[in-house]
Amino acid sequence: MDKSYQPQDIEQRIYKRWEEQGYFAPQGDGTPYCIVIPPPNVTGTLHMGHAFQDTIMDTLTRFHRMKGHRTLWQPGMDHAGIATQMVVERLLATEGKSKHDLGREKFVERVWSWKEESGGQIANQTRRLGASVDWSRDRFTMDEGLSEAVRKVFVQLHEEGLIYRGKRLVNWDPKLHTALSDLEVLSEDENGSLWHFRYPLASGDGHLIVATTRPETMLGDSAVAVHPDDDRYKDLVGQEIVLPIVGRRIPIIADDYVDPEFGTGCVKITPAHDFNDYDIGKRHDLPMYNILTDDAALNDDVPEEYRGMDRFDARGAIVVEFENLGLLEEIEDYVVKIPRGDRSHAVVEPYLTDQWYVKIEPLARPAIDAVETGRIKFVPESWTKTYFDWMYNIQDWCISRQLWWGHRIPAWYDDGGNVYVGHSEVDVREKNELGDITLRQDDDVLDTWFSSALWPFSTMGWPEKTDSLDEFYPGNVLVTGFDIIFFWVARMIMFGLKFMDDVPFHEVYIHGLIRDQDGQKMSKSKGNVLDPIDLIDGIDLEALVEKRTKGMMQDHLAPKIERATRKHFPDGIDQFGTDALRLTFAALATTGRDIRFDLGRIEGYKNFCNKLWNAARYVLMNTESLDEGDVEFSSADRWIKSELNNATASMHQHLATYRLDLALHSVYEFTWHEFCDWYLELSKPILQSDESSDAQKRGTRQTLIEVLEATLRLLHPLMPFVTEEIWQTVAPRANIEGETIMLRPYPEVDSNATDKDAVADIEWVQHFILGIRQIRGEMDISPGKPLPVILQGASDSDQERAESEALLLRRVGRVESITLLGGDEEPPAAATALLGDMRLLVPMKGLIDVDAERARLTRHQEKIKIDLQRSSGKLKNEKFVNNAPVDVVTQERDRVAEFEKAIAQLTEQLEKLDELA
Repeated sequence: MDKSYQPQDIEQRIYKRWEEQGYFAPQGDGTPYCIVIPPPNVTGTLHMGHAFQDTIMDTLTRFHRMKGHRTLWQPGMDHAGIATQMVVERLLATEGKSKHDLGREKFVERVWSWKEESGGQIANQTRRLGASVDWSRDRFTMDEGLSEAVRKVFVQLHEEGLIYRGKRLVNWDPKLHTALSDLEVLSEDENGSLWHFRYPLASGDGHLIVATTRPETMLGDSAVAVHPDDDRYKDLVGQEIVLPIVGRRIPIIADDYVDPEFGTGCVKITPAHDFNDYDIGKRHDLPMYNILTDDAALNDDVPEEYRGMDRFDARGAIVVEFENLGLLEEIEDYVVKIPRGDRSHAVVEPYLTDQWYVKIEPLARPAIDAVETGRIKFVPESWTKTYFDWMYNIQDWCISRQLWWGHRIPAWYDDGGNVYVGHSEVDVREKNELGDITLRQDDDVLDTWFSSALWPFSTMGWPEKTDSLDEFYPGNVLVTGFDIIFFWVARMIMFGLKFMDDVPFHEVYIHGLIRDQDGQKMSKSKGNVLDPIDLIDGIDLEALVEKRTKGMMQDHLAPKIERATRKHFPDGIDQFGTDALRLTFAALATTGRDIRFDLGRIEGYKNFCNKLWNAARYVLMNTESLDEGDVEFSSADRWIKSELNNATASMHQHLATYRLDLALHSVYEFTWHEFCDWYLELSKPILQSDESSDAQKRGTRQTLIEVLEATLRLLHPLMPFVTEEIWQTVAPRANIEGETIMLRPYPEVDSNATDKDAVADIEWVQHFILGIRQIRGEMDISPGKPLPVILQGASDSDQERAESEALLLRRVGRVESITLLGGDEEPPAAATALLGDMRLLVPMKGLIDVDAERARLTRHQEKIKIDLQRSSGKLKNEKFVNNAPVDVVTQERDRVAEFEKAIAQLTEQLEKLDELA
């Protein structure tokens, strides 16, 4: 093995071999275990969220593969209709073209071309993360097989009356020119205005006052509504209003929806441009006046002077006209919930248009039941409530999108406007005996989430009956973020139950979302975004700045992004390697909603990789001669095997419950502290001393190689690259045959490996050595100087262990001699450490220069007293305490506590010196 661990030299070489040898395909005849990957959008590169959940899924996949399961991790990508079309349209814009210049067919060809480029990049990044997906089964939601599945589902649901076309109010994105589902609309509070208008009564006997945040919509008003029990307006119900500017007479109606306590208790009703008004309009059979175009400009159904105006320009013009007419009562500042498209960020309009819908309630009932009866379990369980809250209030799903990229709706129209649904135009003509009449296919495509809802079974070959479906459906677990429980998880459950008559998976593991170290959302504009590949390979500052600003669609943001990047990453990003990144993600796989990613943490896990590498080099150097003969295991040998068994039990327990953070903690503690820090040190005296027999040395060599090999297997699901590289050298030494660690059995718990006596013996040795090290630290004695130790109050077992473990105590603890203090003997002036009821005494006489040590400790104490005085002064200053940030004040209080503790410790050491004088 090389002297140091260099991830860049091994990772891609190892992955290439894994893939070429077909190790990722299902192996053996064990119980099937399947995870389907949440398909990343084909719109660019993998981000930290992808890398995080890929780490979780790969850890689970490798764990179960090593447990002997026939393991499939199904890969693939999503065509991401809106997002992908936006990206390609932007690229065309840089060429001075639009999609209309190309036409639909050429534009779709351009998207496919772009997909091949982007998709390949995503696949390569997935490989860099060590993902052991079965690439031979790679799928794309627009593949012909998956497209056939989409058409079959659409046709069947339509035939059953569960898909229908209707003119209804939808969320309309005027920038993308498409309908959006409720889930694709983000509503946030923004500062706005509430305009109060006077609407004259047709009788001429006064007016009613209505309020609106969207004055332009008054051109489409059909009525004014009041509450039926509102005594102020009872006599007016049934009368009419003359709608200002338009001159249209509209009725005053009574409806329970109106809140008489809000404003004047009068509400303008615009059924074609407000969802609540739409429901009222249906109840009262009101006309629906659509006043907008697809671009959210005013159409020809409004007074001529407003036609073609942008909606916001029209808003201002209408307010001015109301003022001119003397009908503007009041304008007040108002916080308004503004709905924006999650992709375009354009203000969304309720818009009356023909769309396709899924009648969802019949599909939702079985999906609710599947979770209520425990056929599907959410982990953590608390997310079940989120699922139910949405499912119990679910609305019909608008599935049509006015885009060119996506699955085109399998519906055709004749010249009479009749609609025919089928698998193809040929199918439609034959089924309906249409002959040679002209048919035109629906221009719309399906919502991306429609095809994604079929992912667990369409990727396995459905609607064909395949071996993959028989073996791997339903899957074992879905790993995903909480942000797409509604978009994706619920819809997969509904469609899986409908078309496969079974749930798509048995468990849903919901993880949190990756934030930066301060808990802020990662974004380019903030400069805090991280590319997982940059963390693996490292990147200098100038290259990082260029990468983030070059070729931007919005050039004006480049300076801001550059400043933010230089602020967050002044030295660029160091190279950490894939395994260190994966370990960091595993440590973050907690039950929280927001997960903070700290670069300091990944540095620590890079050190862990190096620690393991160096431990392996020590083991290999000391096991070159594994000769045959009698074997005798020391208490340290038996102890490390017992601790390995405990770590194995913890790994099984925590990985089974998706607590990768706890699994990592247990195996990290074992590897770093017990194996590397303690066992390797305890092995040296046995291997290097003439006092050890050949049988004892054989026992320790055998234990070293066996425990290292098992530890590598224990760690492999979390950190696959470094464990594979080391294992390839370790396995032959341990007489283990096999081509790769990933197909070796995962360590199992062995009840016979627990050795309580050995554990008690070595824990005693550890406390003894730590006690001596504590004395060295307190008295500033060189680590290499052998010390005499006197045992005061030693029990029989203490004496027996001091004798049986003398070699370890002398060599590892640097102990010169061990003597017993008689019951009547007076102890000498000594530094003391406690070990149970026994005291470890190290006589100080002759070990240190008392005067020089007293001077050193006094100088150190005086310096700390000055620091204490400075910090205490700050805390006595009321301005500092009241005005400084809370964390700064807390930090200062912590410093005071540390200073006081240090002064007390130094005082105690000075008192011990006085005893020696």
